[in-house]
Amino acid sequence: MSASSVLLLTTMLLCRDYGVTGLELLELRVPAHVPLGTRAQLSCRWQLGPTDVLYSVKWYKDGKEFFRHVPRESEPRRKFPLPGVDVEDSSYNGANVTLATAVLETGGRYRCEVSGERPLFPTVSDHADMIIVALPEHGPTITGSRLRYQIGDRVQVNCTSGKSRPATRLAWYVNGEPAPTAALLPPTHRVFDDGLEVTSASLDFKVKPKHFRKGDLKLKCLATIATVYWRSNEESVQGERLKGYSRSRELAEGTSRADRVQAGKSAAHGVCRIPTNLALCFIILYALEKTHT
Repeated sequence: MSASSVLLLTTMLLCRDYGVTGLELLELRVPAHVPLGTRAQLSCRWQLGPTDVLYSVKWYKDGKEFFRHVPRESEPRRKFPLPGVDVEDSSYNGANVTLATAVLETGGRYRCEVSGERPLFPTVSDHADMIIVALPEHGPTITGSRLRYQIGDRVQVNCTSGKSRPATRLAWYVNGEPAPTAALLPPTHRVFDDGLEVTSASLDFKVKPKHFRKGDLKLKCLATIATVYWRSNEESVQGERLKGYSRSRELAEGTSRADRVQAGKSAAHGVCRIPTNLALCFIILYALEKTHT
């Protein structure tokens, strides 16, 4: 055994005895969702052991290499053609790469592989998935609502998203609170030839007094796609029951029109008991009858 081999073996044994580890992959960052037409940044962070020397950093998508960094080669950084993947920029050691504007083919599983030098060539790797998101061109649309509702009326409304990929998730809210499960109908999805989808979700419930306790009835549809898209649409409808409540309060606070007419009749009969006011009596009674009718 040569002197260099003995030195290497001794160093490895000492590192093991003192708990020193070898090459280690510390972190891999691949954005889970990337909007169509934007640039994704990938990052791979590692730590070399005391006896390790970096040999290469390689990037793969769906098992196919698209970029490598080999410090000892005459051309340290190289790109390999792959549909949907093109490295626009990279750091000096290949740890960070920036991809060109994303297309649908850019999505997939990305892997970073880091290797040390001979004689052991230690290698570590990790992977993560990327989904390319085609955002809707407009927010969710609410249809089927009316301007006014009465207690007991049935609310039947629908919310439809714009075209997207993956499918947009829709959620209904009533007066700022999540709609009860019993009022929700299962969402439907329509897939187009270009791979984009439209989602529809319906809300169906009967109006109750509680829906108008804070004023108008507010219906909101929220559309989301992971953490990259968040749009909502809200409609506010009036309730007829507020007018009914006003009439009830008015009747409670004062006398009704019929009560006033009846009181007037009683007073007129009292006047008619006096013979000298007989003509005036008939005039008053006639006027009250006209008012009543």
